[in-house]
Amino acid sequence: MEGFAVGASLFVLTLVLAGLRVPIAVAMLFSGGLGYALLAGPAAFLDVMKSLTYERFSSYSLIVIPLFVLMGQFATKARINEALFDSARAWIGHWRGGLAMATVGGCAMFGAICGSSLATAATMTQVALPEMSRRGYDPSFSTGVLAAGGTLGILIPPSVILVIYAIYTEQSIGALFIAAVIPGFLAALGYMAVIAIVVRLKGGSAPADERIGWVQRVLSLRGIWSFALIFGLVIGGIYLGWFSPTEGAGVGASVIAIIGLAGGRLGWHELRDSLLETAKTTAFIALILLGATVFNAFLALSQLPVTLAELILALDVPPLLLVAAMLLLYVVFGCVMESLSMILLTIPVFLPILLRIDLGLSEAQILVWFGIMCLTAVEVGMITPPFGLNLFVIGAAARDVPMTETYRGVLPFVASDIVRIGILLNFPVLSLLLPGMW
Repeated sequence: MEGFAVGASLFVLTLVLAGLRVPIAVAMLFSGGLGYALLAGPAAFLDVMKSLTYERFSSYSLIVIPLFVLMGQFATKARINEALFDSARAWIGHWRGGLAMATVGGCAMFGAICGSSLATAATMTQVALPEMSRRGYDPSFSTGVLAAGGTLGILIPPSVILVIYAIYTEQSIGALFIAAVIPGFLAALGYMAVIAIVVRLKGGSAPADERIGWVQRVLSLRGIWSFALIFGLVIGGIYLGWFSPTEGAGVGASVIAIIGLAGGRLGWHELRDSLLETAKTTAFIALILLGATVFNAFLALSQLPVTLAELILALDVPPLLLVAAMLLLYVVFGCVMESLSMILLTIPVFLPILLRIDLGLSEAQILVWFGIMCLTAVEVGMITPPFGLNLFVIGAAARDVPMTETYRGVLPFVASDIVRIGILLNFPVLSLLLPGMW
């Protein structure tokens, strides 16, 4: 049990360091390196570092990460979000709460070519928040809509988190992208349903906008042709086998760059900033991957995941209750940790348990289904008061709205998320149908 005790102690230490705001990559590197040296000796740790580092970063599959990040950067700099929001507002802005629904729709469409929750929240706030303020929307309601809508940036494919999850679990990136479509669509519908309910219970929170004629509505669709083209090429191309996920990311980034340059929205300054931000984000992700690789090697050496799985299985707890407990931990971790970090930290502990309980699914089905489930739970944590990261992104942009008001405004959307998690938990078919795994 010596390895188990060391593994459990250093796992807790990693969580404590993360709670103290130590970068999670540093926390995993420190705990993993210390644990490996304690169990196998310093010389063995130095030897394994040489092989692990080369093995992790020489993988061709990792090329997809900077390409998808670059695709999101180009989409942000080209201000595609503005056209998506304007088109959605033209069609449903005259409804009660229609501007808020248009914001959710814009977040969903922008998320489909951005792949980042925080970037979607920050970018859409710049466009939608002034419009909602101008129309007399309740500030807490507006910021709550934007915080929740931002989560669609990572729930609707393509998603960098799903790419890394697929690499770590050796699953198809395309299958995970397609599996996320229905859950992402349900999330958007759930948020719109919350808006419809809130505006009826609190009539003054979201006045109706002026009605726009049919000609203007049709003309507004010109602004979303680039979204349809990019999403169709990337997701459709991967699903139909026209190209690999890496090639799809390259195609998506290239097409957005061409559209931005042709429309005059991407100049050399924007291109340079996009490349620099992509390099910074990729370096950040690479450091987390290195930390997770070292930490996972330590956990394997300590036998913590296997021993923990045996202890939990001996309790004879209902399988779905176990999965629900894991998802609850993701919600809690999401309040203090970045989504990629918490997934990489917990996957080596959770998967041995998942693959040994009877869920009535094959191993491939479990891995794809759980990938969607944990991604959903992680994003709930990012809007759960008081420490959800999306809330702070919105708070930084809406400085005149107290954080307590944003907390109040986002709670109905958190309730919607909890209902959706329950649905996805009990009906795996919703995640497995489109990739043809049901």
